[in-house]
Amino acid sequence: MHNVVIIGSGPAGLTAAIYAARTNLSPLVIEGLQAGGQLTTTTDVENYPGFSHAIMGPELMKEMRGQAERFGTTFLQGDVTSVELKKKPFRIVIEGEQPVESKSLIITTGASAQYLGLPNERRLLGHGVSACATCDGYFFRGRELVVVGGGDSAMEESNFLTKFATTVYVVHRRDKLRASKIMQDRAMKNEKITFVWNSSVEDILGGQVVTGVKLKNHVTGKISELPCAGVFVAIGHKPNTDLFKGQIEMDGKGYVLTKNGTATNVPGVFAAGDVQDSKYRQAVTAAGSGCMAAIDAERYLESREG
Repeated sequence: MHNVVIIGSGPAGLTAAIYAARTNLSPLVIEGLQAGGQLTTTTDVENYPGFSHAIMGPELMKEMRGQAERFGTTFLQGDVTSVELKKKPFRIVIEGEQPVESKSLIITTGASAQYLGLPNERRLLGHGVSACATCDGYFFRGRELVVVGGGDSAMEESNFLTKFATTVYVVHRRDKLRASKIMQDRAMKNEKITFVWNSSVEDILGGQVVTGVKLKNHVTGKISELPCAGVFVAIGHKPNTDLFKGQIEMDGKGYVLTKNGTATNVPGVFAAGDVQDSKYRQAVTAAGSGCMAAIDAERYLESREG
């Protein structure tokens, strides 16, 4: 029987573990298949406080994990295959066979960026391919970039990237955007943004780093190449919440709904990081909410004992 189990080991999960361990709750972190979360696929991290020089994403997560471990966090590697939240103690099953019980639960399973599924996309991730303009735009000062998508996220990313890029090409498979009127107008008026209509990215070009994209025009069928230094995929994120469907409240997109900090509608279950945040999606905001979740869990446990 554990006091608190944390599902997920990104910035939110490890920060929750640090705070829970320092209050002698002896947390258990279930790391999942991608231990360390999305930051393990990131190269230079320059916007996380405390580092005057860039730190590699995997190195930052290694430091966080070590800090959590030093205060008494235990770790289990493996994927959670089912959870039972309808009765207490909560029951978590790992890899279909290893059950774990806990008095409280912190969900930090994050959200996964949706990618195009192209042959070179995964290979060049972190080397010119990104799904986060706020995280990586700074590295492309004075370069030409491609943004894929036609919704609000794509317009927001494109406008942001014009702070650094000379030109941002927005590639959209239709001749009309899905974005809201205000976001469309803002992008259309930006002189640094060029729209490539009725087109899709067929492949991403480059050896060690991105050098361009291969485009297909859906009206003419023509294949062409467009040189660029980076490709930002802005076709949405999917919260990793399939495990919890039907057991806790979520919004229409599947993000866990929280109130009064990080509490879900199930007493004793808390959520932190990108799994409940579709707006900011930053390592530092995830870490902050992880801290909140640990404090909320501690107070919940105290109230039950009291």
